[in-house]
Amino acid sequence: MTDDEHAISYQALRRGTPVLDVHGIEVGTVKKVHHIQREHMLDGIDIDTPDGPRFVDAPEVSRITNRAVTLTIDQTDVAALPQPRNVMADRVKMSTTVRRARRFGDALRDRWDRR
Repeated sequence: MTDDEHAISYQALRRGTPVLDVHGIEVGTVKKVHHIQREHMLDGIDIDTPDGPRFVDAPEVSRITNRAVTLTIDQTDVAALPQPRNVMADRVKMSTTVRRARRFGDALRDRWDRR
């Protein structure tokens, strides 16, 4: 920790901030911060890594400073983390219009196959 480094809130965390593992090795950069709005709590962080995007759950975040995010896990554990969920894609997949269109397409395919 340097003299001009200080702890900040997850709400002030900026995209592109370096993410360090427990040993201080840079494993990626911050892509997006997820929070539980009703409870004003950190839910997790999406990070860009050389292995692709990963989702770091809140308990694995040790410290957030103005210079970096430090995790409680090491580099090999970061590579094993899950990819972030696409919330908008999940919402679209479950929308009424999409479900109706899918059922209509299935019915049309069944009629085509029975002809």
